[in-house]
Amino acid sequence: MKIGTITKLVRHPVKSFTGESVVSTNVLKYGLYGDRSHAFIDLTNHQKHLTITQYPYMATYKARFTEKESLKKMPSVEIITKDGKVYDWQDRSLLDELEANTNRKLTAIQYAPDFVPFPAIEEDHLLLISEQSLEQLEKSVGEKVDERRFRGNIVYQMGALDITEEELIGKKIKIGAEVIIQINKFCERCMIITVDPETGEKKPSILKKIVKENSNHFGLYAAVLHTGQINVGDTLQLIDE
Repeated sequence: MKIGTITKLVRHPVKSFTGESVVSTNVLKYGLYGDRSHAFIDLTNHQKHLTITQYPYMATYKARFTEKESLKKMPSVEIITKDGKVYDWQDRSLLDELEANTNRKLTAIQYAPDFVPFPAIEEDHLLLISEQSLEQLEKSVGEKVDERRFRGNIVYQMGALDITEEELIGKKIKIGAEVIIQINKFCERCMIITVDPETGEKKPSILKKIVKENSNHFGLYAAVLHTGQINVGDTLQLIDE
């Protein structure tokens, strides 16, 4: 039973940096290939990940892989700052810049292509965002809302089938020809979505709307049950059990 179609795929090579939109990628046991595979560890805060919560301007850094996906080695990562500076992940000056901006002692960490430790995405392997939910939010706030605020992996268009996101929770879904996921729960939102990925400025009204009108739910968390390749345009099929 078809319930929707993928309209966008997004992976975030560096945790809390804005990610890259891709046409096709592989789904591994931990999620989209390379998603949150690179991160900064805050040595002054019990070795926790440095995230947008601590430093909102992380969202203005854009990261992308510059080479093809490989399970033998992680592709090189290019980072572009808001003011146009370009860094390679290995560039020590990127770490120096973040340490200076945050006044924290940091270290960089990189995982293997086939292993990103849970919970790199905090709650589950994948985060799905529906075009309908985004459209409803835009109508509510009265302006365009940048989908990148929500840091989803799979953006999808619900089909004509009369089914709600809530009814998908607990269900298994096949994506394309190979991938199978299980929808586990709603994503409960925090201050991260208030941060504009272009400017780093905060807009609390977006979070307030979601809290008031949707019980602070926006997006669906899912676990990977069967790996494989997925593509923009692939259908989402509800698996009958």
